[in-house]
Parts: sequence; structure tokens; C-alpha cells
Amino acid sequence: MRALWRRTASFPPAVRLLLVNQFAINLAFYMLMPYLAAHLAGGLGLAAWAVGLVLGVRNLSQQGMYLIGGTLADRYGYKSPIMAGCLLRTFGFVLLGWADSLPVLVVASAATGFAGALFNPAVRAYLAAEAGERRVEAFATFNVYYQAGMLLGPLVGLALLAADFRAVCAAAALVFALLTLLQWRALPDRGGDGVDPGSPEGVRAQWRTVLANRPFLLFSLAMTGSYVLTFQVYLALPLAAGTALGDVAATRATSGLFVVSAAVTVLGQLRLTSWAKRRWTPAQALVRGLAVMGLAFLPLVFTPSGAPYLTLVSLTAAVVFLAVGSAVVYPFEMDTVVALSGDRLVATHYGCYNTVSGLGITLGNLGTGAVWELAVHGRAPWTPWLVLTVTGLSCAAAVAALARSGRLAAPTSTATPAALR
Repeated sequence: MRALWRRTASFPPAVRLLLVNQFAINLAFYMLMPYLAAHLAGGLGLAAWAVGLVLGVRNLSQQGMYLIGGTLADRYGYKSPIMAGCLLRTFGFVLLGWADSLPVLVVASAATGFAGALFNPAVRAYLAAEAGERRVEAFATFNVYYQAGMLLGPLVGLALLAADFRAVCAAAALVFALLTLLQWRALPDRGGDGVDPGSPEGVRAQWRTVLANRPFLLFSLAMTGSYVLTFQVYLALPLAAGTALGDVAATRATSGLFVVSAAVTVLGQLRLTSWAKRRWTPAQALVRGLAVMGLAFLPLVFTPSGAPYLTLVSLTAAVVFLAVGSAVVYPFEMDTVVALSGDRLVATHYGCYNTVSGLGITLGNLGTGAVWELAVHGRAPWTPWLVLTVTGLSCAAAVAALARSGRLAAPTSTATPAALR
């Protein structure tokens, strides 16, 4: 922890505030979200389709609107979308706690999701701008705070559930309200890219600039598989735990896997990043980290069905290697997005990148689910794990090909459309 404090203190005040901001955002979010489905189904008695609708609207309104959030950040500056997102999530969490009708719950869920789409690209662009040449270090530290919030949030939420679900919502909303106030008072204004906010053509020009950035788009597509792999902590790994251990034991095992994943990142992120920076180029770190993420599923290929303890060991190994690979990849990945943007329209590039990743996760989960069903009916339980391994190695190969072709190098100059001047 001392290394984390020293690293945090070495950054400018705005970066330190953004790090604390992200910890608090995740703390509040994960206080509430893991228990929302149970509240909707048990507390409010909603049908399963209605629970799925509320949760799906939140995901869609966030993943589908990242590009909008990034666009607004580059047009109006980074501070305003961050504050607006935190204020909107305050409103959304209050509604989730006190609403009991489906239409209001859907509105609350949409507000909660759109809030994330507002502040996420802006926070990353602001962090990159303030960190300057120390972007990789800043994003590594950012990921520690991010994962720490994920780790502690469910524990705080579980303690508050001893009162009731409204106490959880009220506490989470209070955190976001305090963040809004803190940002208003302490976060300096940081401009986007000088885009004329009153020009409708400016939005189209922003999007054309990003969509014309072929190396950036190729990199976004190449990295999509990594997000599919990371999401398997929520999908394939819990399914495997349920099959091997039964529902009750699987729930405990899945909770343990979440803790292991976050703990590996919190404890190892800074060391892994420093180690990788000393030995590898950014492209090498990306390729090797992606390869580790893919190989994380390989032990499960060879784990026999009907061996619960061996399955649990393989699942734990998969989570550890996924977390290690992801920790290696993340800071270099975020830095590469900035480099490929040419330091222009950074938030819009982040928004587009997140939107592509979100679509990839959706399609990847559909594919993983389909392969899982085929594996069950075909008595080939190793199939999903082999497909996921190949996915990770294919991502690594794609990024390596982009690096060899020179497409991961920062552009020497970036043309500025007239509408953006």
C-alpha cells in the first residue's frame, strides 16, 4: 500500500482527485448493482422478463451512448460531463430505491447507464491529459483504484442490506452527490479540443475524424476479444462452477472468484506495469498480456467433468491469469488509444472505443452462450474453453500484426477539419 500512496502523491492534484473519484464511483456502483436483481424480483415481485428489461436498459444506455459522452466531453470540456454524470447517477440511484413501477424503474436504469457514458470517456481523457508522459503509470494506478472500489463495494452494500435496499440506494446516491460537490469545488476546468459547441457540423466532423482513423479502428476491433474474455468472470466461469459444484456452492465460489480477480489487480498492478515497462515495448506488453488472457482458459480444456475440486482449482487459475493478463494490458491499451488519436478528440476516441468494446461483449456473450449449449448437448465440455483460448491468442496475433505494420505508432500529425477549428 505504501507504493500506491507514494505513486498517488507523485501525480498532480487533478490526477489524484480523479483517482479518488473513480474509487468512489465504483464503490457506490457495486454497493448497489449486485443486489438490484434480487430486489426487483424478490422485493418488488417483478417477473423475470421485467428484471431482464431493467438490467438490459442500463447496459444498453451505457454501452450504446459512450460515443455521445465522449463527443460532449470534447465539445464542452471534461469537467462538465463528469459532474453531470455523477449528478445523474445520484438521481438514478434514488429512483431505483424508491420506485415500484416498471416504467419508473426503466427510466432510473436508463439514467444510471447514461451517467456512466457521460463520465467514463471524460475521466479517461482528463487523466491522459493531466498525466502527460506518465500516462501508462497513471492508468496503472487508476486501475488499482478502480478494482479496489469493485472489491469493497459489494461488502459495504451487503452490510447496508441488513437495514434494507433503500439504505443501500441512499448511501450510493449520497456518495455520488458528494462527488458532484467535490468536483465542482476542487476539479479544475480542463477543455476538450476547442470544438465549437454551437456548431452541429462539429459533431459530424468529430465522428468523421474518428471513423477515418483506420489504425485506431483496427486496434479497437483487435482488442474487442479481450473484453469478451474478461466478461467470462460473469458468464462462463459461473456456469462452469454451477455445473461442477451445484447452485449453493457455486454462488460462494463465484463470489470468491470476484474477490480473487480484484485482489490480484489491487496487489499486483503497479508491480506488473513497472516490470513490463522495463522489459517490453508497449506493443509487446499488449501482445503478451493478451496471450496470457487467452491461455488462462487452457487448464479448463483439460479438466475432466465430474471433478468438482479440480474444476475449482482450474477456475481459480483462470481468474488469476485473466487478472494478470488484463493488468499487463490495461495501461498500455489506454495509452495506445491516446497515441492513435494523435492527442486530438481523445474523449471521442475513448467513447468510440468503449462503444465498439460493448458491442463486442454483447456479440461475444451470445457466441459463448451458443457454444456452451452445443458443448452441453454434444458432450464436449472442453469446447467453450478452447474457443476462448483461441479468441485470446487471435487478439494477440492481430495486435502483433498491427504493430509489425507500424499501425500502432502515434501519427506524426493529425489533420484538423475546418469545423473543429
